[in-house]
Amino acid sequence: MTDAPLTNDRQRTYTWADTAPALAALRTLSGLEFLRAIARGDLPPSPVGMTLGMEPLREEDFTEGRAVFRLKPQEFHYNPIGSVHGGVFATLLDSALACAIHTTLPAGVGYTTLELKFNCVRPLIAGGPEVQAVGQVVAGTRQTAIAEGRIVDDTGKLYAHATTTCLILR
Repeated sequence: MTDAPLTNDRQRTYTWADTAPALAALRTLSGLEFLRAIARGDLPPSPVGMTLGMEPLREEDFTEGRAVFRLKPQEFHYNPIGSVHGGVFATLLDSALACAIHTTLPAGVGYTTLELKFNCVRPLIAGGPEVQAVGQVVAGTRQTAIAEGRIVDDTGKLYAHATTTCLILR
């Protein structure tokens, strides 16, 4: 180990918006209306999306029971061995699967992830293809909902698969 300063340091800065307007809208908009409002720019995107550099949401990516999130792999997503960290996969999948569930909920009803299980199939590296996490609701009751999803590129190549169970907060 050396005390010599690191060279070729990189920096990244980003901003995010106040979450208060989005939180207030949750009381009056259904989950589907809420996510589409974010995609249209009527409400601010989530801070975690800004932190990870997720691509802007698209209104057409949210239908009842389905949600899509996109990401271009970047070097700042890397783990120590030079590929996208598993936590980035998990966050992207958690976003898509939980938001797929959110699209089925009425105004004022929330949710939280109880369990997330994912498998990485192949690595992602900076400069590789943009990927999308596609979440789809499998089943739901008044108290819980289950969704599954995949991270794929534009050719359909699979990078990861996941399932989740969310608690519905009425």
